[in-house]
Amino acid sequence: MKIIRACIYPKDVQCITGRSERYGRKLLRDIRAYFGKAEHQFITSEEFAEYSGIDVEIINQYLKQVS
Repeated sequence: MKIIRACIYPKDVQCITGRSERYGRKLLRDIRAYFGKAEHQFITSEEFAEYSGIDVEIINQYLKQVS
């Protein structure tokens, strides 16, 4: 059984969206602000899906492939 990662990193945002890793860092920073999280806290796949409008199943499928 493969374990799916719960958190999203800038490289994941880059691969999912096709944008740069720098854009991924900015987007994760924006998501942290949107959810009122501190700088050291992680962004979950569910939070990323809610903010981006991408279905959480698509994100989880990607995370299964790269894990």
